[in-house]
This record gives sequence, C-alpha cells and structure tokens, in this order.
Amino acid sequence: MSRIGKQAIPVPGGVKVAVNAASRTVSIQGPKGSLNLVHRPEVTVSFDESAKAIRCAVDNEALMEVGGRRAHWGTTRANLRNMVEGVTKGYSHKLEIVGVGWSAKAQGKKLVLKLGYADDIECPIPDGVKVDIDNNVNLTISGCDRQTVGQLAARIRAFRKPEPYQGKGVKYATEVIQRKQGKAFGA
Repeated sequence: MSRIGKQAIPVPGGVKVAVNAASRTVSIQGPKGSLNLVHRPEVTVSFDESAKAIRCAVDNEALMEVGGRRAHWGTTRANLRNMVEGVTKGYSHKLEIVGVGWSAKAQGKKLVLKLGYADDIECPIPDGVKVDIDNNVNLTISGCDRQTVGQLAARIRAFRKPEPYQGKGVKYATEVIQRKQGKAFGA
C-alpha cells in the first residue's frame, strides 16, 4: 500500500480548493497564484471542508492489479502537496553565470543570455514565472508551479553546463563543481 498516498494533505487558511469529480480536475488558489491538476482516473481525490485536508484514494481491487496504480496514487498526492505549497510559499531556484563577459538580461517575456557563443541565446519566460537578475550574473527564478520553475532553471543551465577545468558555465547557486587539474606542462 502507498505510504505517501494515504496521508492527508493539510490545507492552510487562505487557500481555496475546488474538486470536480466529473472532469477529474483539482483547482487550488492561494496568495501566490492558482494551479490546476487533472489527475488519473484510477485515483479519487476529495476535499474535507471540516478537517481542511485533501485526501487521495484508490479502491483495493486496483491496488492488487499490476501496472503501477500505487505509483499513480502516491504521485497524485505528491503533486497536490506541491501545488498547496506553491500557492502559499512558492518555489525558487538560484543560478549563477560564471565566465568573463557572460551575462543575462530580461527583455519583456524573453531572457537574453550571452554565454560565449557567437549569437545571443533567447529563452522565453513562461507565464507565472518571474526571473530576477542581479549584477547580470545571478538569476533567481521564482513562481508557484514547481515543475515550471525547475524546468526553466534546468533549461537555462543546459545552455552552458559548468565545465570542470576552469569552472565556467551556468550553475545552481548551491552546486559544487568538482575541479580537475588539467594537463601539466614541463618535466
């Protein structure tokens, strides 16, 4: 049985939850924004007004079948918990650009990156995501949707991953680059 799936998700005050069983849609609104989730048909989602908690359930026959129904149960519960946390606290990733002359700037709904290539890289900023740039090299990506924030941070990092010899590239602020010595000249 799923240990994650059977846990109730507490809903803090100021957060509105709407569950539509017919269309399998869960809508959560809070101070940071609103998010929607269409869950799998194997999972049943309900909201208990008196306990202020969201519960996920799956019938016992479906648990015995092979095919990952327990995984859908736990994944649905985890996604709903991430949504509740996102609309209350939000999520953020911090990136650093390391390299001489490398920089980033925002132009409307685009992020323009200079990463040592001949042409600048233009990366669109999704709706609901905010990018703050400090000193042209420190980026803070924030928003209420965990998946969108993480995906944008990973995409920006993938344009120029940090390399181990000089340490140049785009890296997470908490990331530690394992440095290599390189070739030694002379005898």
